Amino acid sequence: MATGKINVSVDNIFPLIKKFLYSDHEIFLRELISNATDATLKMKHLTTIGEAKVEYGNPIIEVKADKEGKKLHIIDQGLGMTEDEVKKYINEVAFSGAEEFLNKYEDSAKDAGIIGHFGLGFYSAFMVAHKVEIITKSYKDEPAVHWSCDGSPEFIMEPANKETRGTEIILHIADDSTEFLEDGKIKSLLSKYNKFMPIPIKFGMRTETLPKPEGAKDEDKAPTKDVDNIINNPNPAWTKQPADLNADDYKSFYRELYPMQFEEPLFNIHLNVDYPFNLTGILYFPKLTNDLNQQKDRIQLYQNQVFVTDNVEGIVPEFLTMLRGVIDSPDIPLNVSRSYLQADGAVKKISSYITRKVADKLNSLFKNNREEFEAKWNDIKIVIEYGMLSEDKFFDKADKFALYPTVDGSYFTFEELQEKIKDTQTDKDGKTVILYASDKEAQHSYIETAKAKGYEVLLLDSPIIGHLMQKLESSKENISFARVDADHIDKLIQKEETQISKLSDEEKETLKKELEEAITDKSFTVQLEAMDSDSSPFTITEPEFMRRMKEMQQTGGGGMFGMGAMPEMYNLIVNTNHPLVSEFLNTKTTKKKERLINQSLDLAKLSKGLLKGKALTEFIKRSYEMVK
Repeated sequence: MATGKINVSVDNIFPLIKKFLYSDHEIFLRELISNATDATLKMKHLTTIGEAKVEYGNPIIEVKADKEGKKLHIIDQGLGMTEDEVKKYINEVAFSGAEEFLNKYEDSAKDAGIIGHFGLGFYSAFMVAHKVEIITKSYKDEPAVHWSCDGSPEFIMEPANKETRGTEIILHIADDSTEFLEDGKIKSLLSKYNKFMPIPIKFGMRTETLPKPEGAKDEDKAPTKDVDNIINNPNPAWTKQPADLNADDYKSFYRELYPMQFEEPLFNIHLNVDYPFNLTGILYFPKLTNDLNQQKDRIQLYQNQVFVTDNVEGIVPEFLTMLRGVIDSPDIPLNVSRSYLQADGAVKKISSYITRKVADKLNSLFKNNREEFEAKWNDIKIVIEYGMLSEDKFFDKADKFALYPTVDGSYFTFEELQEKIKDTQTDKDGKTVILYASDKEAQHSYIETAKAKGYEVLLLDSPIIGHLMQKLESSKENISFARVDADHIDKLIQKEETQISKLSDEEKETLKKELEEAITDKSFTVQLEAMDSDSSPFTITEPEFMRRMKEMQQTGGGGMFGMGAMPEMYNLIVNTNHPLVSEFLNTKTTKKKERLINQSLDLAKLSKGLLKGKALTEFIKRSYEMVK
């Protein structure tokens, strides 16, 4: 038996490990199983190249909990360690040895799948254990070794009786960590971190129902047998070639990733690149709502099939974090806790690649089946619009397939839309005005007025559309967006011809003064306009700039006003050529004049959706009186 001190630079490293090494103690299991996986994959590689003259077999990793003995066992059938290797890799805290292995077998081990750079992975065991034992036997013809340490820098190393190749780690669980002996807790951790590890992981047994033998009666019970309970899928879809998968395989894997998601994804994007970095994965476009904050199931980041985090900020462009799926790359640098990404050139390249790949897939879907793309537009538009706002390279690509639907259900690309409306919706200054509505029902009367002029009206209702319109207006020449209720239609697209008012300047001045005195709500600005006599006498509009700034403010941005500080502002457009306006001007009875203005103003408010509560009740009552 040998005893000694672990060769670490800080005498009292174990309390530091327990307190600071990892922010979440539960990852000890991930680290130990990852080390066991590495040991097994190394064994596979050495047998493949003929360096190890042993049978690889069908190795598994087993996790066993001993609640009574307060022990947790992690057992592998990998290459094991000799006494010298235990001294080197355990006593000298020499990390997992993966880097050294990969350097030694640089050419042949390129695709071995070694996880590697897990930092002080083995020592994470001391976060939950007051004592740790290692019983290991190398594939080389050397004696087995038993190593143990009680959390102090002292260790004991002696021969062991182990006959089979591999390593068993025994954790004597500390009193404050006994939750890690519960079957439910272990299952949840294995499912979270090790669900797709490349080596089968056994946790207990399960009962499997066998087919009934021939001639069995209906009432006879089917035979059963106990089998190893393998908790992981060692060959997940993203590790396969796209040519080897069909649509059902992708859908099935989506359900495996997100068992609580009952809606099918719209489509998927398979990532597979090995230069200038290694990256595999599958991204799914789920059905999305306009709620930008609703994000239950997120993209999962793996490193050689080991779950790292579902916080992929920095790797995946922000606008794509609304997608779901898996990204796996050994080239993403991680710190010791493997929970936070470091700023790195490789990460920037990976982010650019993912952006390009998503844009290419969307463009392909648009070109190959436009009808289906249009049918899915409402479910994917928020991602595309967000991407156009936040990534210039994506904007350039998306400009070819981003769609602009009309209130009548037609879809145009921006180029198609410009071509369609340039003759009818270009104003006297040569600017093409793109009309849009955000709510077909609430803005119905304004839409109908615009359509009566032969204008196209888009339906743009996503929460970030104001930001996107600003971007489009600044990047395209001679275009502007205007919501149909931002002004009277003739003012929104002002042509050369102007209507002549039936009222004199003096009459207009009198009319405006009387209206301003009668309207107590100071959020309304009275504007007199000469329009067709059959146009509405009163129309309420909301100035495009102020309203858009307010909407943008609610989704971030908008500048000069503080959140919630923007006032409600409306224009009351009065048609000086409407007979009712002339009647109002010529009415001498104060009571009748009040009734006329109140009723007309309330009708305009009703059309705009502004008549509510007490005002609506009084309007209905007054209307019934007029009917009588």
